[in-house]
Amino acid sequence: MADPILIEREGSIATVVLNRPEKLNALNLPMWLQLGNTFKELAADDMLRCIVVRGAGGKAFAAGADISEFANERANAAQAQRYGEDIAGSMRSLAECRHPTVALIEGACVGGGLLIASQCDLRICNESARFGVPVKNLGLTEAYDELQGMMRVIGPAASLEILLEGRIWGAREAYEKGLVSRVVPDAEAAGEAYATARRIADGAPLVARWHKKFIRRLADPRPLGAEEYAESYACFDTEDFRTGYRAFLDKKKPRFTGR
Repeated sequence: MADPILIEREGSIATVVLNRPEKLNALNLPMWLQLGNTFKELAADDMLRCIVVRGAGGKAFAAGADISEFANERANAAQAQRYGEDIAGSMRSLAECRHPTVALIEGACVGGGLLIASQCDLRICNESARFGVPVKNLGLTEAYDELQGMMRVIGPAASLEILLEGRIWGAREAYEKGLVSRVVPDAEAAGEAYATARRIADGAPLVARWHKKFIRRLADPRPLGAEEYAESYACFDTEDFRTGYRAFLDKKKPRFTGR
């Protein structure tokens, strides 16, 4: 049986592949758990500078959770909560990954697939992409942990629209809602996603990690502490800062080391 989560690497860019194309990459519980463990592993790799997340087969990013396992894994509230806590742990591993993440969305991006994409930092889709969270038709709710990423990206009004109507909608509407960063022709989606990853990887990795941390922290209404405020100037003591401004003055491309 094929591994449901694949890791591919090219230099400082890793690709995480949701690999159940025969099921349109619908996620079962082992796949959810492996996804979380994969991102914990990649987060610890200092050599990485960007991670692309995509679905295998080109027809779907992920068509949500595997409904065929519900009778055994989510048959009642207690089971569903345990299942949901496992999903939430994997979502956190993706959301809190210190490396920038890019979702490459081709085809269906529905239910849990949309929630995974929402945890990525950038989302690039092809014109054939389709989105939705039609859980109203299954008689189930998305739990608080599952809603956080989508809420953070598109806000409460659009989130309620998506959940209450339960319809499937296209790439242009996803862009208008702010769910995706850009929409590109089908044949260009992969190229654009990896060009984006390379642009990210060319920058100072410590700066990218700090910016991810700062943006997330500013979503928290608590006042910043003195140490947090000081950290926003820590870059000026790094080797990468000295490399960057010298390269700018010398009109050369900087080669950052992450130090």
